[in-house]
Amino acid sequence: MNSDFLWALAGTQFLFCMTSLGAALVFLCADRTGAAGQEVLLGFSGGVMSAAAVWSLLLPAIAQAGAPSWLPAAAGLLLGAGFLALLDRVQAGAAGRERMLFAAITLHNIPEGMAVGLAFALAPGGEGRAAALALALGVGIQNFPEGAAVALPLRQLGMGKGRAFLFGALSGAVEPVFGLLAFLLAGLARPVMPWLLSFSAGAMLYVTVHELCPAARSGAGSFGYLGGFALMMALDVALG
Repeated sequence: MNSDFLWALAGTQFLFCMTSLGAALVFLCADRTGAAGQEVLLGFSGGVMSAAAVWSLLLPAIAQAGAPSWLPAAAGLLLGAGFLALLDRVQAGAAGRERMLFAAITLHNIPEGMAVGLAFALAPGGEGRAAALALALGVGIQNFPEGAAVALPLRQLGMGKGRAFLFGALSGAVEPVFGLLAFLLAGLARPVMPWLLSFSAGAMLYVTVHELCPAARSGAGSFGYLGGFALMMALDVALG
């Protein structure tokens, strides 16, 4: 087993650990907040997901695509939104909302894990490894609020703390799996990355518009949204 594979394993496991740490914030929160607090948390999650969809997914998809660069981003976004809309049609009630939220963040984590795995595969050793480690660090820090963005709303929807944490952590479990697959199949994974990134963005934006924002329609919820958006935007821009 070569050293680059071990570094890729460590880097993608770090992503999962940071997602789990963010989900663990559910244990520090009150059992249930009031209506205003619930709207703030749901708005915060919507803001995190909106900013992540733009800076973590759509902009990289456009940058990585060939001409015309807008096509994978636009088509993938609509496909991702359509997939979540289909999921919404076959599931109803609180359980359906929980699954949609979990599915959106999980889909978002797949291309992020693959991006880290590809970084280790395509630029092995020396400066290339340092750049891949920096990418893993940046994505991992971004994963902390994303883990919270799954677990905290699930708790507010009535799920127990332990189960909400488990769902939040599991949303990041795909990152080591798909990261290592991308490492091993780098030549095949790279061309489809723009489509995977934009598909995930569409799924996240659908959940934000259809579920989170309508449930956080108060002034407090709006400021929660803006706070989550600003935090995720700052992390994405600062950490690249």
